[in-house]
Amino acid sequence: MLRPRDHEVLLTPAEVAALFRVDPKTVTRWAKAGKLTAIRTLGGHRRYRQSEVQALLKTVPGAMQTTPATPSQASNMTSPTMPAQVSPAREF
Repeated sequence: MLRPRDHEVLLTPAEVAALFRVDPKTVTRWAKAGKLTAIRTLGGHRRYRQSEVQALLKTVPGAMQTTPATPSQASNMTSPTMPAQVSPAREF
């Protein structure tokens, strides 16, 4: 079994999705299709190598070209061209 290097930064599906401006499920599909390599944690969660994500980012037009200072900041970023989505009110 391959182990990631100790100093290698790993990103969650949500963090990768924020960089590409896609849904986290899309990132999972990319891993199944072989576009990204998913590393499984002991709990079964997927993680992605930051270096591999950066390489893929360079090939995608319109994606962010830099990673936030810390991976957790990726999930807090919003697109300047797309307003935050607001759920419509439900009638009960």
